[in-house]
Amino acid sequence: MPGRSDPASHLAIAMNGQNRAAIHPGMTVDVVLKRDQRTGKRTRGVVAEILTNSSFHPHGIKVRLRDGQVGRVQEIIG
Repeated sequence: MPGRSDPASHLAIAMNGQNRAAIHPGMTVDVVLKRDQRTGKRTRGVVAEILTNSSFHPHGIKVRLRDGQVGRVQEIIG
């Protein structure tokens, strides 16, 4: 099992949407919208604005997508 010092685990942490520094406007991401939190259904979109002020959030950084929807980033696509 990879330890916390393993470079692969750092990449996984960066790509999971919990760190604000890894997310930038224009990136394609998968988010869970508020209305989909119970099911965990993901919506893909392009980040327009980062709404979370803290550098880390355990449930994902909150963003507004270009189409106006707001959700928490679950995965960074590119």
